Amino acid sequence: MKKKISIFWHRRDLRLEDNSGLFKALSADFPVQNIFIFDKNILGKLDDKSDARVNFIHHEIVRLDKELQKFDSRLRVYYDDPQSAWDKVLNEYDVQVVYCNRDYEPYAQKRDKEIHDLLKARGIVFQGSKDQVIFEKNEVIKDDGKPYSIFTPYMNKWKKTLQPNSFLSFDTLSLSANFHPTKDSKIPELKDMGFDKSLIEIPSSSINEKIIDKYSETRDIPSINGTTRLSVHLRFGTVSIRQLAKVGMKLNEKWLNELIWRDFYQMILFHFPQTVDHAFKPAYDRIPWINDETQFEAWCEGKTGYPIVDAGMRELNTTGFMHNRVRMIVASFLVKHLLIDWRWGERYFAEKLLDFDLASNVGGWQWAASSGCDAAPYFRVFNPTAQMEKFDPEMKYVRKWAPEYLLNPHDAPKPIVEHVFARNRVLETYKKALA
Repeated sequence: MKKKISIFWHRRDLRLEDNSGLFKALSADFPVQNIFIFDKNILGKLDDKSDARVNFIHHEIVRLDKELQKFDSRLRVYYDDPQSAWDKVLNEYDVQVVYCNRDYEPYAQKRDKEIHDLLKARGIVFQGSKDQVIFEKNEVIKDDGKPYSIFTPYMNKWKKTLQPNSFLSFDTLSLSANFHPTKDSKIPELKDMGFDKSLIEIPSSSINEKIIDKYSETRDIPSINGTTRLSVHLRFGTVSIRQLAKVGMKLNEKWLNELIWRDFYQMILFHFPQTVDHAFKPAYDRIPWINDETQFEAWCEGKTGYPIVDAGMRELNTTGFMHNRVRMIVASFLVKHLLIDWRWGERYFAEKLLDFDLASNVGGWQWAASSGCDAAPYFRVFNPTAQMEKFDPEMKYVRKWAPEYLLNPHDAPKPIVEHVFARNRVLETYKKALA
């Protein structure tokens, strides 16, 4: 007879410590078996077979399994579509309750509904917890019950909503005796899933308080190490949002506000899932994009003739990271200077960014396109040369990523569009479309 157990399903929470859903599971009535599913539905859509994110997840899964071995348990890992994986889980174990942490993306919502229904048909409870945000869904809304669409009032309400337990850490490991004893675990190799090793390095998950302390002064300068680079760890839950928010409260409100932007965009995606591929402001879907494929390719390759744009794209292509100020510049350039649909840029970033997070990526691109919530007005068109002069005046960032502009100017790409012409064109195009 099989032993009755609970399952904890890791998704965007690749850690044991301070894990909300795992804490609930370990606090309940049955031994807890941890599982992870390499989702074929997601992996099958990735074109880059040395995708650094898959490498990172695989590395963290191996680490999690080793941590669980300290408690006489193992991580059970499946490479399958979720429905088939759960058929295997339910065939192997007498599952009483399934715990997980909530995910707000449209695919995740659909997947979880299907698994909820599968479990319900067998009389198994599926219990979700809040873990990757401080506030979710309807926890921070306007007095009339509607979601915010402007960041500043959302941020103010977010801060007013804080309670002493908002940043409460969950002492998961104090309950480690409740892990289900497991002796075996077969983790598929990268090659078994059709992937190769990546040469892209993942930033450290350690919290550099010196950087956070100086963040307000350094955050916009791409040539220096002025940001924490923790976004990839937030994305996959290898660090706790509560831990980071506590540090932000203590050291730097500007840095805390960046975490609140993340909550804001997750809330927007939950309430307005159509914004993944439609403008938040529907009128902006009328804009007649030019979508010149040759110019798009030049942008992707960092060959636009604008040094800071090209430096940013080459940093992205080489490292899977791009400085946040530069993200705004390159996004504005694609949409406003080239009149290329923001969705093209959003999808390119989705392929390349280590820290790709659908809610923030869509939010950021719609901001640049002026089509999103709390977006830049359409008549704001970044001048990439002026931006470089302001934020990279000595061209240190450009020298690192696009050195030919300084060393061999004759060999550097020539501008694919002239700034004043592009600015006038986009203003006229938007004005007509929105009339």
